[in-house]
Amino acid sequence: MREKIFGVLLAGGLSRRMGGGDKPLLEIDGRPIIAHAIARLAPQCDGLVINANGDPARFGAFGLPVVADTVEGFAGPLAGVLAGMDYAAAHRPEATDIVSAPADTPFLPDDLVARLRAARETAGAQIAVAESGDRVHHAVALWPVALREELRRALAEEGVRKVSAFIARYPNANVAWPDKPYDPFFNVNRPEEVETARAIAQGSH
Repeated sequence: MREKIFGVLLAGGLSRRMGGGDKPLLEIDGRPIIAHAIARLAPQCDGLVINANGDPARFGAFGLPVVADTVEGFAGPLAGVLAGMDYAAAHRPEATDIVSAPADTPFLPDDLVARLRAARETAGAQIAVAESGDRVHHAVALWPVALREELRRALAEEGVRKVSAFIARYPNANVAWPDKPYDPFFNVNRPEEVETARAIAQGSH
């Protein structure tokens, strides 16, 4: 039976390097960055949710459920992964897995889910993680919903915050994508990177 995979776009960050505000709502190529991410990830998933803290109405235009972290204190991307797992368990009980990606990553590859799934199966792993160039993108990963309570315990009781540290507890597989002509996992962290993203968007048509 094919796995049912639910997508989670992680927009819960504090955007410190951008001086606050919501990076995913910055526009490139006439649309918010998160709109690009949705367009790329939604066709690969059996449903999609946005993980964001604060007023969910600011993401209302995208017509997707918005879920806040279920652990306190801005615990980082792992808290967003858990929020996605909790949503899937409550509302999409048929979902076996979630795929996570930052909401400020507008050029996600069209074969993301298929390749993560295949790599996990081939390696007999539990978690599959994307990489490009020499960089592993731990927040871009395929996770079994069955790890939900272990992740909650790691966050709430053990204080684990690094995504890589949690992933390292389980058999995992990395999947490499080329980073030319552009890195499909390029994300907008600083103001000057907005211009880089706009240039990539113009060139990728």
